[in-house]
Amino acid sequence: MSATTPDGRLGRVAVVGAGLAGSLLAVLLGRRGFAVDVFERRGDPRAGGEAEGRSINLGISARGIRALRAVGLWDGMAPSLVPMRGRVIHQPGAPLRFQPYGTRPEEILHSIRRNELNAVLVDRAEKEPAVRFHFGWRGSELDRDGGRLTLTKPGTGERRTVEADLIIGADGAFSEVRQLMHRGLPVNYRQDFLDWGYRELTIRSNPDGSARTPIEALHVWPSRRGLVVAHPNTDNSLTCTVLLPHHDDPQRPDQPSFDSLTTEAAVASFFATEFGDLPELVPDLADQYFAHPVSQLVTIRTAPWHHRDRVVLVGDACHAIYPFYGQGMNSAFEDCLVLDDCLARYGVSETALATYQQSRKPHTDVLADLATDNFIELRDRVRNPLHMLRAQADLALHRLAPQLWQPLYRMVSHTAIPYADALRRAQRQDRLLTWGAAAATVGTALVARAAWRRRRG
Repeated sequence: MSATTPDGRLGRVAVVGAGLAGSLLAVLLGRRGFAVDVFERRGDPRAGGEAEGRSINLGISARGIRALRAVGLWDGMAPSLVPMRGRVIHQPGAPLRFQPYGTRPEEILHSIRRNELNAVLVDRAEKEPAVRFHFGWRGSELDRDGGRLTLTKPGTGERRTVEADLIIGADGAFSEVRQLMHRGLPVNYRQDFLDWGYRELTIRSNPDGSARTPIEALHVWPSRRGLVVAHPNTDNSLTCTVLLPHHDDPQRPDQPSFDSLTTEAAVASFFATEFGDLPELVPDLADQYFAHPVSQLVTIRTAPWHHRDRVVLVGDACHAIYPFYGQGMNSAFEDCLVLDDCLARYGVSETALATYQQSRKPHTDVLADLATDNFIELRDRVRNPLHMLRAQADLALHRLAPQLWQPLYRMVSHTAIPYADALRRAQRQDRLLTWGAAAATVGTALVARAAWRRRRG
């Protein structure tokens, strides 16, 4: 694909959003020779500070690794990563329980701080001669047919208008580009907020720099009344996400919420009762709890993802999901690879953008459902012995016949099998396992009955 237009101009792309997806797209399109301008309402992520309203830790899995390899970054990232080889389950009065993510050494996740990865991607994008970043600008007006984007600098009144052959909205779940692109058109849009939110805590390292708890794992504190998940950091600390209902439920007076946990005594009592060793690992738990705001979790589904051949959405702007499968960033990176491939095949055209949407949307819709279901998995099922036996059977069958049997988690996290295809395969396997268990039960009953008859005869 040539990055020049039919009249010989260098093709221009305006990306709104310099987060993870926007920065990766800038690399991909800059490599192809496009002139890429990236506009971001926040400051430069390399200046430090946490991402607004988001967990600052990410789990990179196979799809994300593939994207980072595509732009030559993965092999140099080891110093910024902590391998997560499985889950460590914490329960009151019980020893720590480890659940591996896979059956092979490479089937692991990698924890990294969001801003650190964002800074690496911006640095990489700026190595492309025709890529430029503009921080402190937000999109305010969009001519979706003419390819003109007006931006403003908050607090200054300064405005500028840019023209582009393609405008890309990579500006997150509450995307301004999406709203401007859809304005006045018949579109499908669904936004679901989880009735649980989250606050963050930190398990600091020991004074000598060592870890307070095993570091190479995702740590989970499941409870029927709450959930805590912790990602490890390279300094041997862990970033904890505390999940609770936003509000009290009159039907469940025993269920605390962020509304009701308003005193140090209430927080201390609740965490000591529900989350075992967490208060020991975070001695200043109440202080940290009240120092952080409550953030929301949202799923967004929308269509279309593009307007003609001029505007297109990627990542959270078109398919934000709950974080419970660890696939938000990974699926956004996969969007970038697919969009780049479609542009390579069809040029900047409506065919390219429509093919991109058709290739991705069915799978990201399935991923949204999987992420919602995995919230129940982390909160409730990891404590259920029968569910654990089922998971162990999945892994055992995969070891026996790795090409024929693959657990759903492995297909989602450790392969690039499209999400909907992975779910269909897992559902077929579930039916086989159910039929096999039923046949074994019937067979055992028949054998027992025959033996009983022989004894009587």
